Amino acid sequence: MIKYKLNCKNCKNTFDSWFASSKEFEKLQKMKLVTCSNCNSLKIEKSIMAPRISTNIKLSRDNKNTKFNEVKSKIKEFQKYINKNFDYVGNNFSFEARSIHYGKRKTKKGIYGSASKKEISELKEEGIHTSIIPWMEDKEN
Repeated sequence: MIKYKLNCKNCKNTFDSWFASSKEFEKLQKMKLVTCSNCNSLKIEKSIMAPRISTNIKLSRDNKNTKFNEVKSKIKEFQKYINKNFDYVGNNFSFEARSIHYGKRKTKKGIYGSASKKEISELKEEGIHTSIIPWMEDKEN
């Protein structure tokens, strides 16, 4: 596929169009199938366009790794905050959330733990606010 910037000689409109190849553009133009998107004129010419070529694939990968590491760092920072300021309740999250919501348990801190999608849906139906956050295990030694 090739993208050309086309110019209409009639109304001076400039527009882009994709073609299978440069030969295909020439073929369609000879068949009078390339027309202006504005005035339908057949007086269309292609302008010179610079190709977009990626010369450094490694740079692109490094950029993705940098962004991944930035996100990973932010998630770890968020996890440290949660560990410090919330009580971990493990797989009992649904039970503990209900206990707090219905007043059977008093707590000064919020809680965090694990719950299935079904449990989270049930909590939401009961009016118990929860948030799902990404959690990364620290596997680096």
